Amino acid sequence: MDPKRQKGPMPIYGSPGPAIKSSLPCSLSSSFSSSLTPKISSTSDLSTLIDFLTSVLRVFVFLLKELCDSMEGNQTFLYFAYGSNLLKERLRLKNPSATVHCVARMKDYKLAFGNHRGLASDRWHGGVATIEHSPGEEVWGVVWRMNISDLESLDSKENVRLGAYRPVELSVKMKGQEVNCRTYIMNSCVYAPPSPQYLKVIVMGAEQNGLPKDYQEKLRAIKTNMYEGPLPVMADVERARRKNQERADPALTTADPTTCRNL
Repeated sequence: MDPKRQKGPMPIYGSPGPAIKSSLPCSLSSSFSSSLTPKISSTSDLSTLIDFLTSVLRVFVFLLKELCDSMEGNQTFLYFAYGSNLLKERLRLKNPSATVHCVARMKDYKLAFGNHRGLASDRWHGGVATIEHSPGEEVWGVVWRMNISDLESLDSKENVRLGAYRPVELSVKMKGQEVNCRTYIMNSCVYAPPSPQYLKVIVMGAEQNGLPKDYQEKLRAIKTNMYEGPLPVMADVERARRKNQERADPALTTADPTTCRNL
């Protein structure tokens, strides 16, 4: 019966009435009660009970963690960074939810620098990073886990609405498995060298997350446009780095460099 259609007060099921209680003989009632009470007659029995309860608690904690991970997976996404967003402090200036997931590499792509339709970046005064399909080459980077709430901010940072970059889903290899990540590729790229400051941020991010040494050397060897003027964004990055050095932030844990060996 539909409770909403039922008239009058809802009946209370399972309530023991006085007649039922009084009809049980004392001996039966005592036996029934004692059967529900654990019999602990020795220290070994107590130890067994503790072990059992500990096992139950571990199962509960495991199931709770699985549930939380499942809920988190529905509210987050993976983002593969290969340029200035390698550096934690740079990415988290506008995307505070970003946490390091793993170091990864993208096969059959190469790193390139340029500007959308040749329009120089006001932020970095030089070419900025993009990736291009190139069989046999590879791009190393960091996979970040981010909240969906930061997706709009990330797209805005990459000038998606202006058409400078387009978001894509590409496969990267990490920890012996391949996963699909969101990343960005420049549209209508006109090649141009990066500014020294921009390249410095990329190199710092590569060092910070333990990218392979030979890849770091490859980054350092990239020629710049030798721009020496001030860049406000660099002041923001340096300020954030100083703050993070003054306080330990668990959310800024770097990727484990040993994972590179298994990719």
